Amino acid sequence: MPELPEVETVCRGLENALLDDVFTEISLRRKNLRFPFPDGFTDALTGKKITRIYRRAKYILLTLEDGTVMIGHLGMTGSFRIDKGKLIEPDKHDHVIFETLNGLTVRYHDPRRFGFMMLSSNDTLDSHPQLAGIGPEPLGNSFNGPELAIRLKDRKAPIKAALLDQKVVAGVGNIYACEALFRSRISPKRKSHTIKGKRAQDLAGSVREVLEEAIASGGSTLRNYSQTSGELGYFQHRFQVYDQEGKDCPNDSCNGQIKRLVQSGRSTFYCPKCQR
Repeated sequence: MPELPEVETVCRGLENALLDDVFTEISLRRKNLRFPFPDGFTDALTGKKITRIYRRAKYILLTLEDGTVMIGHLGMTGSFRIDKGKLIEPDKHDHVIFETLNGLTVRYHDPRRFGFMMLSSNDTLDSHPQLAGIGPEPLGNSFNGPELAIRLKDRKAPIKAALLDQKVVAGVGNIYACEALFRSRISPKRKSHTIKGKRAQDLAGSVREVLEEAIASGGSTLRNYSQTSGELGYFQHRFQVYDQEGKDCPNDSCNGQIKRLVQSGRSTFYCPKCQR
């Protein structure tokens, strides 16, 4: 599933192409994705100027001039592709086609159809069921060591599981949780409530650092993810522990090996020798 860096990269691509443009025609090529499209979906967007496109956690938020907000989620295999001119022959997995006043065609492509699109408004966005209760943005000023420690102080779950909880921190997924824990030398099995002081500061810094590096690399392409231009991300070539089972630990001062364990049904990769 695309994580924060991939969604941020998609948002930036959409913003660069669509800001201040107007949707002139929207074609729904099926009645639903993960969920049915809202009633009046196309009417709510057609003829409206796009005033802002940004990310909250793993959600794409597209705001129109009248305050309508389209909430989008890529699911497992969703992607947006931007082309100039009218689309002649859509792919069978191109489920939504957006056309704009500036002559662009934006295709939403999703083979497994786990993504979705919903409608909200600026005034009610924070209370929308998909967004209510989400934790701080890890790239924002409100995310730091003390804030992370506060959110973890009563939690006995392993820290890896806590990082995946969107109420603790927004948008962090499996890949970047593994990478951040390695950089901060914290075991994924450590109890969350023990992360405080310097440990919390180091972990918050590592989360921010790895996400910023991944965004600069266009995200990570493991299966289906691509940018709006069709270009692939390449941060996967810089993974230090994720999917590196059996390889030597990249930490020069350690002669351990990367191990894999399963936590909450997901693979965790770490070095048991230097992560404590």
